[in-house]
Amino acid sequence: MIKKAEISDINQLLQITKSCAKDMIDKQIFQWNEFYPSKEVLQKDIVLQQLWKLEIDQNIIGLIVLTEIEDAEYENVKWLTKNHHNLYIHRLAIHPKFQGKGYAQKLMEFAENYAMENNYISIRLDTFSQNKRNQQFYKQQNYTQLGAIYFPKQSEHPFYCFEKIVNV
Repeated sequence: MIKKAEISDINQLLQITKSCAKDMIDKQIFQWNEFYPSKEVLQKDIVLQQLWKLEIDQNIIGLIVLTEIEDAEYENVKWLTKNHHNLYIHRLAIHPKFQGKGYAQKLMEFAENYAMENNYISIRLDTFSQNKRNQQFYKQQNYTQLGAIYFPKQSEHPFYCFEKIVNV
């Protein structure tokens, strides 16, 4: 079941992102670390009502942020659509114990249905250039890879932007 996260979920959500960060670091993918995503970032997502959780048997196993807020880093990206009523995905995470079972796909399907139901023109996101698995995942979902952006506090390597048009 996918539903909006609540403040009472914060410790479980943080445990998922920390487990994902450790798993990526173990695989030499330095996308997330002990500082990001932080408890404060997740709390802000919850307060803004943009963090959704995936529960299986009343346990949170994944999360996704759906927001209309465009990060400043996206300003110079040559998007497929105009900057008008776009949905942005951030912090898609599935606990490593549950990865490879189609749960990320379920969250992406939820995001796309949410976007279509709410008349968003497109969905935009970014993923780390060193995370080949994520890049392949988004391409399989028919997202178009666009320009690169940088988050200097996270990595010296770029993040690739992707977009999918969902309503014309």
